[in-house]
Amino acid sequence: MELLVRFPQMDFEFALWQMAYLLIAPRRVYRNIYYHKQTKNQWARDDPAFLVLLASLLCLSAVAWGLVIGLGMMGILRAMLFMVIVDFVLVGSIVATFTWFVTNRFLSQSNMMTNDQRVEWAYAFDIHCNSFFPLFLILYVVQFFFLPLLIKSNWVCLIAISMTWYCYGTFLGFNVGFIVLTVFGINIGENVIGFYFGWS
Repeated sequence: MELLVRFPQMDFEFALWQMAYLLIAPRRVYRNIYYHKQTKNQWARDDPAFLVLLASLLCLSAVAWGLVIGLGMMGILRAMLFMVIVDFVLVGSIVATFTWFVTNRFLSQSNMMTNDQRVEWAYAFDIHCNSFFPLFLILYVVQFFFLPLLIKSNWVCLIAISMTWYCYGTFLGFNVGFIVLTVFGINIGENVIGFYFGWS
């Protein structure tokens, strides 16, 4: 917790770099995390700048939404708390705990030749943070600018796109989806073709 208030020691420039590359080349971010593991023997970030920056962006978003909708000062504060505590931290902790447990319980392997390859909970939360950033941009920023249109029309597609992007970011972080599909014998290509063309 003490790390969260040491602003001069945080690398915000690197956090902004990661945010930009999560949008244009997410594999590069995860390659950088792999190098971090090789040099520091730790998957998780050791700098909370990304977390602080994302929480700050959520607060700014809450202020913007509150001003446009006319929530008042208490409503804006409530929206800030809800966005940061519930949407980001609570849901993220649940997702991170679930994926951390499943990964370590069912997908990790250890033998005498390698070090313990268990996933750290902090790394699972970092993956949530990486996945949450594009979701934040779509749900809280893009949707904000299309608010007059969204009030009159269907907004479900924006939520679907953002959730898909979140799942993609999570998949890149753990890279285990293909293992699960293989274990259960699920052939995505065959299922998609069957769905579109009625093959069984």
